[in-house]
Amino acid sequence: MTTTVRTEDYHAAGEPFRIVDTRAAGLPPVPGDTVAERCATAIGPGGSGTAPRRSALDDVRRLLVQEPRGHAGMYGGFVVPPDDDGAHFGVLFWHKDGYSTACGHGTMALGAWAVDTGRVAAPDDGDVQVRIDVPSGRVCATVHRAAGRTTGVTFRNVAARTSARKVPVATTLGMAEADLAHAGACYASVAARDLGLEVSPAALPSLVRAGQEIRAALATHPGTWHPGGPLLSGVYGVILYEELPDTPFGPHQRNVTVFADGQVDRSPCGSGTSARLALLAEDGRLGEGEDLLHESVVGTVFTGRAAARTADGLVTEVTGTAYRTGEHFFTADPHDALGTGFLL
Repeated sequence: MTTTVRTEDYHAAGEPFRIVDTRAAGLPPVPGDTVAERCATAIGPGGSGTAPRRSALDDVRRLLVQEPRGHAGMYGGFVVPPDDDGAHFGVLFWHKDGYSTACGHGTMALGAWAVDTGRVAAPDDGDVQVRIDVPSGRVCATVHRAAGRTTGVTFRNVAARTSARKVPVATTLGMAEADLAHAGACYASVAARDLGLEVSPAALPSLVRAGQEIRAALATHPGTWHPGGPLLSGVYGVILYEELPDTPFGPHQRNVTVFADGQVDRSPCGSGTSARLALLAEDGRLGEGEDLLHESVVGTVFTGRAAARTADGLVTEVTGTAYRTGEHFFTADPHDALGTGFLL
């Protein structure tokens, strides 16, 4: 029997996001009372976010993310029921290696998708909030509209907090210092210049190798642990950044985020931007009313700001753009020897 899966694809600042509405696609419900529990179900007993157990649902992920239907840089999500009526829907984020607990660019894409499909009613002019339950908590995508068109999306994340500063890490390019912050997932920030690198497409092979080495070196550091448990713990992404001249509105940085097992974020990374904001605020570099202009390795931009301080940490908002790129019906022929595909 041939398997068919319908997707709607977007990109946010250049990073792809492939959306699968599990109910509309006819996929079986994912067991669990919350999105976090459904994420654990998708990962499977004994699995991890970057090494899930094989299952019928995970075969769909592999089908959509691997070649020849996807590629090593693909990202996406399964739309599932929310935790309660306070959110419009939930989502399980996935990438080439497995599942993640946070995804800012995906949240932006989902906000635009919810409005484009009429799932959430929106005005021709003005803003509408799309509330989404993700494995790390409840987030919000405020979709900005003008003349009947979506002009941007602001992602409000779960609270971000720093957990360790100036942690020494050894790489093949030399020693560096990492700052750890949790912003729906744990990110390690390292200045690229400390490793003799610049953030540019030409330097990507070295940046990816450094990111993988740093992630491995910090695997057991206590700063990577989250009180919410193992699902939220461990380094998810390594942010290699460089300083650029400040703008009149605040700091200006360029970064590449290397996440999972060497995957590169084409966008400035939404939840990673939240982590950078927490670190900059702690350093006194992000004043009240100031913005971080955050560039990606391909030159796209997110703008981040501190929205509020809570007992859990710094609530941040990150603004960018999200655009629809296509609609697809992917099929898997049972006679195809490649099955769910491959990765190079």
